[in-house]
Amino acid sequence: MTEQPASEDIRELVESLDDAEWPPQGAPPEAEGETQAARDEVAAAAAAAAARPWAPAGAGRAAAGTPVGLEIVMDVPLEVTVELGRTHQRVRDVLELGPGAVIELDRMAGEPVDVLVNGRLVAKGEVVVVDEAFGVRITEILSPEQRLERLS
Repeated sequence: MTEQPASEDIRELVESLDDAEWPPQGAPPEAEGETQAARDEVAAAAAAAAARPWAPAGAGRAAAGTPVGLEIVMDVPLEVTVELGRTHQRVRDVLELGPGAVIELDRMAGEPVDVLVNGRLVAKGEVVVVDEAFGVRITEILSPEQRLERLS
């Protein structure tokens, strides 16, 4: 059995609410309004969870340690990229590259590196060495406002 994408799970959850028999026989008339409000709340929470691929550490945690409203997407894989710097070169310059060539980047030594999640800048950090492998220590998480500014 194959796993469905999280967006499909969210869609099925909302559709299952729509398919539920409501109000049950003998329920007061005001129950219909309460149910619609509950359905709207679940749909809004699911849409918000799908729109937020991550949350800052400690934000909105449930008792079990899982972010509230994000349980359904916790196993969705994300591509995390650390960008040391960039440069532009002509085709001629790229074709002349060989062993020992040095490519100058647009960053100074010691300057923070960018941490991108699915191609979007979400944090900055410093390069560290962990058991002979490179790693990144997060030094700054961009606020939602900062992330929106970078989109425009």
